[in-house]
Amino acid sequence: MNSYALERIKKITNLRDAGINPYPYSFDKTISAEDFNIHYSFVEIGTKGEQVESLAGRVMAIRKVGKAYFLDVQDQWESLQVYLKCEEIPPRNQLSLNNLDIGDFVGVRGVAFRTKLGELSLYANELIILSKGLTPLPEKFHGPRNMDLRLKNRHLDLIANQKSKETFITRSKIISGLRNFLEGRGFIEVETPILQPIYGGASARPFSTHHSAFNTELFMKISPELYLKKLVVGGFEKVFEIGKSFRNEGVDRTHNPEFTMLEWYEAYTDYNYQIQQFESLITGLVQATKGTLVFNYQGRELNFSLPWRRLSVYEGVRQYTMIDPDIASCDEVFAELQSFEKNAEQDSKGKMVMRIFELAVEPHLWQPTFVTDHPVEVSPLAKSHRQHRDLVERFEPFVAGMEIGNSYSELNDPVEQRIRLEDQQREREFDSGIAPLDESFLSAIDTAMPPTSGVGLGIDRLVMLLTDSPSIRDVILFPQGAR
Repeated sequence: MNSYALERIKKITNLRDAGINPYPYSFDKTISAEDFNIHYSFVEIGTKGEQVESLAGRVMAIRKVGKAYFLDVQDQWESLQVYLKCEEIPPRNQLSLNNLDIGDFVGVRGVAFRTKLGELSLYANELIILSKGLTPLPEKFHGPRNMDLRLKNRHLDLIANQKSKETFITRSKIISGLRNFLEGRGFIEVETPILQPIYGGASARPFSTHHSAFNTELFMKISPELYLKKLVVGGFEKVFEIGKSFRNEGVDRTHNPEFTMLEWYEAYTDYNYQIQQFESLITGLVQATKGTLVFNYQGRELNFSLPWRRLSVYEGVRQYTMIDPDIASCDEVFAELQSFEKNAEQDSKGKMVMRIFELAVEPHLWQPTFVTDHPVEVSPLAKSHRQHRDLVERFEPFVAGMEIGNSYSELNDPVEQRIRLEDQQREREFDSGIAPLDESFLSAIDTAMPPTSGVGLGIDRLVMLLTDSPSIRDVILFPQGAR
């Protein structure tokens, strides 16, 4: 045990010897620091209010001036200065004050008071220690060189870094806004299994575990898509889920193995309808969160004003490369891919076009853009395009070079769906990210699914944009690798 802890244990002993419990069970808090600052803004310099208020929070600073103490007490929202005169508080409170450290939780009671310097304060006549800490708060904790320390000790980050706290408060409001928007349009929120006997709904490598009672291998959800479609088959016309998905893949600025997704499915609609709905949802959230549709992200302007840019995959490749996917041969597409990725392997034309798009086009997609009409080879669950049979009706919204969502006109032809998934199964030997064939899903589609469109939205990346956070790890309270 270090010297700091020993010193604080000595103070705890002092309090207990005097009959003071340094860890009481509760405290009757009547007001927050934020409400105190609003409700008592009228108090003039050198005067006191009349209403006794009780405030609780963590002590962030202690200043002794003669026989008086000034404490900065921080609760969930804000900090408030507390003023105490030693001769005006009971002896037991004086003993508590003498054994107080920065980082301890206290409860104080008193009236509003504005100091000669004009700072609104709580003029306290009672102080109670609510919890004494053994470890001092680190100094300069929120410095940029301490990112790993912040992530491994998120509790300390939230204490010392108000921006981090505001980020997660904003995250909570964004999730509430998403839920309220969909519920306001008649959607029902549901839950699908996290542990699944067959994983599917995306191309990704899963996490797996063993279930002892069933003596079987289970997989953590990589997407709720197939289960949500089963609900549409079962008669739910508008369903959504906000929850965790898990992918056993790498970590970078925009990827974390555990992430939060919103997915919704709506019968009798297609991807054209969902583009309009997606725009309405996101622009409303941006306006509510930022107060404007134009703001800076990482030093560059973003403009969410409507309408957003539409760019098909083929048109993007035409604009930013030397080939036209409509007329280029498979060999020509492969040659162009090799100019961006020297070690690329030849594949189907559609997959190579999509890879070229990722390498050559996506870095240019800074302003909100709907990337539409993807090759059929990379979208086995999407409906074929009405004008171009080599493509599907799909869009991916991109902002600041990041994909933040995905949407299809969902494939509901059971014969074509089986053919597509069986074709995909032949590639599993070479691609571990391809999900196994899910006969229960195909059986559900055989029962008939109405015309349907679905949308997935990456909540973490959306929060990154709206909080000006450079990394997904900044917007996840406890990201993987931070232990």
